[in-house]
Amino acid sequence: MAGDLFSASASAHLATCGPLAFRLRPRSLEEVVGQRHLVGPGAPMRALLEADRLSSVILWGPPGSGKTTLASLVASTTTKAFVALSAVSAGVKEVREVISEAHSRLGSHRQGTVLFIDEIHRFNRAQQDALLGAVEQGVVVLVGATTENPYFELNGPLLSRSTLWRLNPLSDEDIVELAERAARLEQVELEPAAEEALVELACGDGRAALSTLEVAIALAETEPGTGSGNAPRRVSADHVVRARAGPAVRYGRDIHFDMASAFIKSIRGSDPDAGLYWMARMLEAGDDARFIARRLLILASEDIGLADPTSLLVAEAAARAAEHVGLPEAGLNLAQAVVHLALAPKSNTVTAALARARQDAVRTSGLAVPAHLRDAHYGGAASLGHGEGYTYPHDDPLGWVDQTYLPSELTGRQYYRPGTHGREPELARRWPGRHDEAN
Repeated sequence: MAGDLFSASASAHLATCGPLAFRLRPRSLEEVVGQRHLVGPGAPMRALLEADRLSSVILWGPPGSGKTTLASLVASTTTKAFVALSAVSAGVKEVREVISEAHSRLGSHRQGTVLFIDEIHRFNRAQQDALLGAVEQGVVVLVGATTENPYFELNGPLLSRSTLWRLNPLSDEDIVELAERAARLEQVELEPAAEEALVELACGDGRAALSTLEVAIALAETEPGTGSGNAPRRVSADHVVRARAGPAVRYGRDIHFDMASAFIKSIRGSDPDAGLYWMARMLEAGDDARFIARRLLILASEDIGLADPTSLLVAEAAARAAEHVGLPEAGLNLAQAVVHLALAPKSNTVTAALARARQDAVRTSGLAVPAHLRDAHYGGAASLGHGEGYTYPHDDPLGWVDQTYLPSELTGRQYYRPGTHGREPELARRWPGRHDEAN
């Protein structure tokens, strides 16, 4: 009883004075930020949790994507007993004890057991093998969380007995939503630039965003005049940048963004040496490799595009390496991408084309899809005229027919205008029925 009282007292204290990330942990599926493909309406994990029919799963995702959060929701919604282990400290002995207790619980109380193992990739093969029988028989429902590729780190038999769910890094909008929730809880005002800085520094990591914001709020409280009158505390971009562990100390005020700008502009300017230098500066200052990889992915389409279509593949491969290999080794993969992208011919025609198309999309949002382009696969579509007049290009020997695909009001509009660098002219020459400007 005394233990229960102390546990309740500790929980109550943490609910008001614990870390910000802990205090903002969702208590229901509706409060989860991100991962809508798993917990949104009609999504698989939501359906199984609501029916209390969750089977063994592996949650695979980067740090701060919500793996532990989802496990905590399993604990609060299931009627099964919930047992948590950390692969960092638990061994085969602890696993076998949990399984033995699960057998007893199932036999004496007809109650199943959910076993949550955090960092499950740290279990060696023998430790993973100890789980196989209990998972296969259903004695325990395994919920494993990992940041590493489970196809590399988990036994095939264990993986085949579990459903693999991939968690995505939080989007910029998700990070902003988290920050705004935290601001309301802490009764502070976030400047727009502070939100932007938090998004850039967090790189999709919700826990990092909240930890950074918590320190930023503390820094804001030390400013002269804080707390005067009824005005809320204001958190600026400077507070956020200084709050970030590592880069805040070595970069100082907002230099993070200047470094990133110099990095991108050097590659855009086809200078591999400068690109490598600025990347090295960022890595040495503690910048997240995923942030660098994200910028390279954007640049590959924004500044190179069809002048060298392989650049996007190179950038994507480097991003995967940054996630699966990690630093310091992934620095080599990023460096290879930097040199490739810097040496690649440059073209911003894709960027310009999208901007033109978006402008028309906003201006003409009410235009209907032409009848010959509408879906004609369902019953009754033909009677509505859907697909009437459409010519199937593959029926033509050239694989192309002279046919209008834009609404009649936009006939003749040209968004994509081929550039003259790299492979783009060659690709444009293959463009059947291209506009005169493309010749």
